Amino acid sequence: MRENDTVAVYFVHSMLHALRDQPARAAQLLREAGIDPLVLDEPAARVPASAFTRLWLILIQALEDEFFNLDSHGMPIGSFALICRGLIQEPNLGKALRQCLSNFALFLQDVRGSVSIKGARVVISVQSQIDDPLTRVYAEETFLALVISLLCWLAGQRLVIDRTALTDQRPPQDDDPLLWGPNLQLGAGVSEIEFAADYLRLPVVQDLAGLKTFLRSAPQWLVIRYRNQNGQVAQVYRYLREREQGEWPTLVAMAKRQGLSASSFRRQLEREGRSFQQIKDEVRRATAFECLRETDMSIAEIAERTGFQEPSAFHRAFKKWTGESPGNYRLRMAARR
Repeated sequence: MRENDTVAVYFVHSMLHALRDQPARAAQLLREAGIDPLVLDEPAARVPASAFTRLWLILIQALEDEFFNLDSHGMPIGSFALICRGLIQEPNLGKALRQCLSNFALFLQDVRGSVSIKGARVVISVQSQIDDPLTRVYAEETFLALVISLLCWLAGQRLVIDRTALTDQRPPQDDDPLLWGPNLQLGAGVSEIEFAADYLRLPVVQDLAGLKTFLRSAPQWLVIRYRNQNGQVAQVYRYLREREQGEWPTLVAMAKRQGLSASSFRRQLEREGRSFQQIKDEVRRATAFECLRETDMSIAEIAERTGFQEPSAFHRAFKKWTGESPGNYRLRMAARR
């Protein structure tokens, strides 16, 4: 975690939601964490990642709940460590995922997760019994963030999310593409994330020694590492998104632009769980989703813009990403609007 890492204030609101009727107490805890309480009144504000981490740990102790009182039963202190101990015993990510959802169900009463495999796709869904829409979106998003970040940690790499849906509306955040991927649907009526089933075959690479280190810095792993707007991955992602594919630099040129040697640039990306090629692929996908949702460009034009030589190759790639054709995706997004 670097000094300039930051987190959107929206995620501070989600953690403090249980104290919405206790503003004085919330302000006191914010100050303990080194956060000015006035920042809550600025929707576009960001807080230092180090302060966010301190607030996470302070709130867990103050609320005596590792799920921030977003569930009527919650997770007593020590629950998360117990869940993780079971997961590192599993041989692969598929078994770890099922065990993870079962373990969370031992503690949480209002929020439940389930997994389904549809051909080459995996869908993790969340069902909740929370009536208040704001509490519900905070709880469901927190649950999904914990699950997907745990899977990334267990595999020792970042999982590429192809589709995310949240039941309720909430303000879009700059951090969303990094945390939830380029295809985020807000107010979708369901909460779920979808990714390639190949990931389930990855081995669990963490052990007891790694777990002890992980637990000492869990907020950074769960929230900062996979939601880092100022990291090297995010900078490269934004740079490529702002340019046509024909203008994209080579790895060496991009490294030079970042003031690094090619080898140092590669290592920094790897520490954040990405390669330069993976970032380029994610930008192509994000561009495809955006064009299908927001423009009248033909499928052939979108294929060309995203670097596919033939529309048929784009069709095959898109179906692999989402399980549906580009045309079906466009119709479904238009109907939802």
